[in-house]
Amino acid sequence: MKKAYMNPYIAGTLLGLVLLTAMYLSGRGLGASGGIKYCVVSIVGAIDRPHADNSAYYSKYFENGNKPIRNWLTYEILGVVIGGFISGAISGRLKLRVEKSPSISVSRRLIFAFLGGVFFVYGAQLARGCTSGAALSGMAVLSLAGFVTMMAIFGSAYLFAWFFRKNWI
Repeated sequence: MKKAYMNPYIAGTLLGLVLLTAMYLSGRGLGASGGIKYCVVSIVGAIDRPHADNSAYYSKYFENGNKPIRNWLTYEILGVVIGGFISGAISGRLKLRVEKSPSISVSRRLIFAFLGGVFFVYGAQLARGCTSGAALSGMAVLSLAGFVTMMAIFGSAYLFAWFFRKNWI
């Protein structure tokens, strides 16, 4: 079966239109790390509400009866997950498998993927935005910080890829 790939110029144009639409409708760009933050805050509030109410960090998300899980960014994350499943199903790539180098085990690949995700989300919170929010949305409004963020992301990825390439090649 032939794999279907989208032309990168069409994909870039569509991404730009989605970003423009998000800015027009919401007054801000796209971003995924904020949605993860709202989900985590909601989980903390559900598990230990007195702690969340007494915490200087968590309490601001629950002021005036607010429910962080109802923030539009959490719906964006849900849409990304659902859209990924739909895209995989349409293209015939919806399979449960682990893509890895033949030289490493499945468990090592999953551990590195998990750690990479944890470090990326942590870094996104330190930087106050992820690749979508800080870099793409920042570059779309010609923010110097957006360009610096994108260079830092690609530069650090290139550097770490050299050290960890044996996990993929």
